[in-house]
Amino acid sequence: MSDWQIHSWKQFPALQQPDWPDSQALTETCNTLSRYPPLVFAGEVRALKAHLAKVAKGEAFLLQGGDCAESFNDFTANSIRDKLKVLLQMAVILTHGISKPVIKVGRIAGQFAKPRSSPFETQNGVSLPSFRGESVNDPAFTEEARQPDPSRLERAYFQSASTLNLLRAFTHGGFAHLSRVHTWNQDFVANSPQGQRYAHMADEITKSLDFMQAIGLNAMNSPVLNEVEYFTSHEALLLEYETALTRQDSLTGDYYDCSAHMIWIGERTRQPDGAHVEFLRGVKNPLGVKIGPKASVDELIRLCDKLNPLNEPGRLTFIGRFGHDQIARAFPALLRAIRSEGREIIWSCDPMHGNTYTAPTGLKTRALDHILKELQQFIAIMQSENVWPGGVHFELTGDNVTECVGGSHDIREEQLTERYETTCDPRLNAAQSLDVAFLVAEALRGVQIR
Repeated sequence: MSDWQIHSWKQFPALQQPDWPDSQALTETCNTLSRYPPLVFAGEVRALKAHLAKVAKGEAFLLQGGDCAESFNDFTANSIRDKLKVLLQMAVILTHGISKPVIKVGRIAGQFAKPRSSPFETQNGVSLPSFRGESVNDPAFTEEARQPDPSRLERAYFQSASTLNLLRAFTHGGFAHLSRVHTWNQDFVANSPQGQRYAHMADEITKSLDFMQAIGLNAMNSPVLNEVEYFTSHEALLLEYETALTRQDSLTGDYYDCSAHMIWIGERTRQPDGAHVEFLRGVKNPLGVKIGPKASVDELIRLCDKLNPLNEPGRLTFIGRFGHDQIARAFPALLRAIRSEGREIIWSCDPMHGNTYTAPTGLKTRALDHILKELQQFIAIMQSENVWPGGVHFELTGDNVTECVGGSHDIREEQLTERYETTCDPRLNAAQSLDVAFLVAEALRGVQIR
């Protein structure tokens, strides 16, 4: 680490960076951001890393989920509450099913930038810069809207700060109390088969809480019943922004990217000799790396060497995004190779990105059947190699959207237009999120790691 500096990534190829038209404005914005308070704190980051070390040992489970890309327009207390609510519901289902702690990490308070397969988008013969997330430009298809604007980085910072403030209030102010498991069940979820199943489970939890109350354990003397630890994460895509929010911890002298507790590198920017790997190797946050069917054993070993040279449990998570039709072919060899090397890795499954297709309506979507199939195969492969399936990673929302097909409400392709609200990729709605949570809990219940 002696050769790492906070700006050393600039000596490496940096992919998926916007073509900022005003470099001076970008510099001034980032200088301003570097003087603002951190969004998260080093002690919180260390707490998450300690929890993730338990995941690496098979003693806990990682649940990561939230918006594909956060929006400046869809920014309300209710929206934030409902995203938290669905993740809490999923966590309760998993905890109840597998009898292990579930580490809750949201894709929130910073997920404002997205990589794109092409730098340009063409509509009706007109080509404009692609939408790269609201911290860069606007989704509206006009020349002015698609111009990268550095001032949006500052807006993303303040929205993230406000979101974090509300999340801390919800998770420490009683909203997350287990006695509220019934009130978390929204109407459109309650009226589904999985919603009824959730209600039955909530009844069992309530009975357990009544018993604990009878023997003198309650929220007053057991804060764990009244509060919940909730962490944030996003893809560390815009390196100028991440650098501006990196701080040196006064206690340890280590550097932390204080834009989120956990940050990850995407499939398009995980080159071992690239700028993103160079930057992230120097910060002490828990790191994720998205890997797909094109990943090689050599690449993963080099990523382990660079991002986790001390082989620390909880430091590095590989997030597989293979697709239901590719995971059986591509994943087992990678898993075996990393296992044989003795690397301390958390393996998580992102069953969303490898299962995206375009419906006849022209909208991108994902089929819940494909998502569930990839999850089932992931867990089965992990168990066959005697490795704990450490986590799952979803794009989801608490709103009653119609962006993915299938699930308890049997959303069909022709219904996608009813409430298709994402600015980027399709998300699970709350009912579909419960569908996958119950499946994962059932599949994990039978996992035996020797």
